[in-house]
Formats: sequence, C-alpha cells, structure tokens
Amino acid sequence: MNRIAAAAGVISAARTARQPLALLEEAIRPQDEAEAYAIQDAVHDRLRTTPIGRRVGRKIGCTTPVMQNYLGIPNPCAGGVFEGGVHRSGVALDAGDYLRVGIECEIAVWLARDLLPAAMPFSAESLSDAVEAFIPAIEIVDDRYADWRRTDTPTLIADDFFAAGCVLGEPSASIGEAAGIVGVTTINGTEVGRGRGSDVMGHPLNALAWLANSSAARGKPLSRGEIVLTGSLVETRWLDRGDRVTASISGLGAVEMSVS
Repeated sequence: MNRIAAAAGVISAARTARQPLALLEEAIRPQDEAEAYAIQDAVHDRLRTTPIGRRVGRKIGCTTPVMQNYLGIPNPCAGGVFEGGVHRSGVALDAGDYLRVGIECEIAVWLARDLLPAAMPFSAESLSDAVEAFIPAIEIVDDRYADWRRTDTPTLIADDFFAAGCVLGEPSASIGEAAGIVGVTTINGTEVGRGRGSDVMGHPLNALAWLANSSAARGKPLSRGEIVLTGSLVETRWLDRGDRVTASISGLGAVEMSVS
C-alpha cells in the first residue's frame, strides 16, 4: 500500500467511526497541499460506500479574513460536500452524530454547467452565467481532531477541512452587489456573528473562480449540478444540545437548524 492510500485509510476509518483523528504518522503525513488533495481524492473514493456517501459538491474554507485569522491559514482550501450530509432548512441534527458540531454562515451556489479545463482561466465575470442559483446556507462543521490547532494544514485538507455537511435554504437567481450583502448568524435568538459578501475574496464568485481553476488544474473539474459553499461570512460557532441556529443572508433569505 502506498502512502497516499495508507493516509486515506486512516482518515476515512476515523471519519466513519466518529473517532478523533490524531496527528498522522510522519511516514504518511501529506508533505504539501498537492499531496493533501491526492489523499482527499482517495478519501472520497472510500466514503462513497459509507453512509457519508458520494461527493455532490465542494466547500471552500478560509476565503474571508475572519476565518483566515481564526484558523491561522492565509489562503483558501477546498473540501467535499457529501450526499449524506445535505439537509433542508429546519432540520434537527443529532449532536451524537458529531464529535463537536459547529456552524458557519455561507452563500452557496448551484452550478448550471461543467467548468472544464479548456475554459480556464475562470473569473467572476466568466462564471456569471455558470450559476443556476444562489442559496443561503449553514455549513455544518465537525471538530473531529485530537487537537486541530496542532494539526497541520495539509492534513486538514486531506480530511476535507472540518466538512460535515450543510443546510440549504431556498434558491434565488441572483444576489446583487457583494458589498450590500450582509450575513447574520443567531443562536437561540442572540446574534453571534455578522459579515459581508464582499468579505468572500471581494465577491463569492471570486471564490468560485479560485475553486474552478484549482480543481480543473488538478484534473477534478467542477460539474453541473454541484453545490459549492463559498466560505463563511462569520467565525465558526460551536454548538450545544438544544441550540437553534438561524443564518440570514440579505437578498437571499434565511436558513434554520437545531441540534438535539
């Protein structure tokens, strides 16, 4: 077994068993982001036959200053969104399905067409007709690490960067000017975070362009029908049983969930 497969085996086993992921042994630890994404691809292959299921979209982390500061990572990172973790607004999640469940407030997009390498380089302008809909979303994250602050960035990427699913609201055809978009997160009726659409690399479509270019460049282009979470407008918030969450995006609407 090569080191990519070995690392993917350790990560996928911890994920499916809901066991904390310890620091990988040096012999199989990804040495850079390119190796991290190769391991991530192998993890996705292994998860297809588990309740987590096949990948149906992507997530982008660290696209806003608030999240880059929180995690100490200065550049965007990508992970998968999986069939078993996609929920509609109003869902009640079981805290027992996670090690430490948290949420983020996001603008999601639903892709209208394939974004193939032949069309590179992508830009916000070239992608304006590639989005079927914009969707208010809560990203579900899981602190499934023995100590995430000591876990290296390539290992976090290999494990999909905290990804544990999403809750989607109603789709809209457009979102208008990014500077005018305000996202607000409340927990049990109390505001806990607020950010702007322009915080997401200037515009959520800039984040989508980064993902489209990086994914196509490594032979994993985005496809029609995929969901893409473009990055959190607010700092991650960790939840307790009984918490009720609302994420509101001006011009798009609100999305709700609870934890029991």
